[in-house]
Amino acid sequence: MGFMVVDRFAEKNNAPAWEDRRYGFVNRVTIKGRQIVLLKPSTFMNLSGNAVRYWMKEENIVLENLLVVVDDLALPVGELRLKPKGSDAGHNGLKHIADILGTQAYARLRFGIGNEFPRGGQVDFVLGKFDAEDQKILPDRIDVACEMIKSFCLAGINITMNQFNKK
Repeated sequence: MGFMVVDRFAEKNNAPAWEDRRYGFVNRVTIKGRQIVLLKPSTFMNLSGNAVRYWMKEENIVLENLLVVVDDLALPVGELRLKPKGSDAGHNGLKHIADILGTQAYARLRFGIGNEFPRGGQVDFVLGKFDAEDQKILPDRIDVACEMIKSFCLAGINITMNQFNKK
């Protein structure tokens, strides 16, 4: 889900082609004079902290400016939730990022994917395709996620949470 969102964000903001770089694919967009570095880690998901740490150091990105976009089984499909910090909630990618950074205090945009899978089928569900009904709502929800990213970068996390984390 995170890759789908950052791909759309890059597309909406006329970003150049993704570059295959160390630990991942990197792209940059400039919005209102602010450069935004987009990263799609090429590590295994449960080692994505390595890519995050490397690119934060490489680009001089402070922790307060880090936003991780992640799928979330606990949220219904398409529901979006921005948080300034929190637990990994069983997400191995978030767990590794927290382990590598030494803190859970980094922003994350959680994108709901639902949890309609049989017992023991979590991995296949997460790596599978959305059904036809869910695919109808995804483009709009991905666009909202892109607006949330833009707001996070320009207005900060508190304003963005107040604007978008409404039910």
